[in-house]
Amino acid sequence: MNAEYRHIFQLAKTYLNIRKNDIHTEIAYRFTVRLLESEPGDASVAIPAIICHDIGWSKVPEELHLKAFGPTSDPALTRLHEIEGVKLAREILLAVEYEPQKTAEILEIIEGHDTRWTALSPSDKIVKDADKLYRFDQIGLVIDAERFNIDKNVHVNWLEKQIERWFFTETGKKLAREEIATFRQQG
Repeated sequence: MNAEYRHIFQLAKTYLNIRKNDIHTEIAYRFTVRLLESEPGDASVAIPAIICHDIGWSKVPEELHLKAFGPTSDPALTRLHEIEGVKLAREILLAVEYEPQKTAEILEIIEGHDTRWTALSPSDKIVKDADKLYRFDQIGLVIDAERFNIDKNVHVNWLEKQIERWFFTETGKKLAREEIATFRQQG
């Protein structure tokens, strides 16, 4: 991670200390880097967007989090974290004097990263796929299964059925399948 992205991440960390978002963001960041190796996208947009995409959860009351995402999600709460995330990300990107045109694209990605079912750009595809890949990661999979009190094997089977519907890139689909295969091998 270059110095500028590290600085953004340091400023974002303040808002990532709930819901295990610090772990989620680190895993999603790693997937972003991997996706950018094979898919079109602008790292200077996708990386700050993935670092800041979930900081808005810090503005949603913690007792409502399990109602805001997952199997029984409330779209209004999900939307709230996107709106609040844009406000916080704008402050962070202004603080690091990030390029205005790129800032605008980053904020637009964050503004609909969970609720918009279409991708605005190749960079948005990267962010959306990296965000979802967290759920397939060995650590993320366990966190989500425990969070929702779901058997890990049942959860993996459900995740596998979502691949074609969820992912925008072929690399994202491939990485999701690889993570599932790894989970089943380690069984």
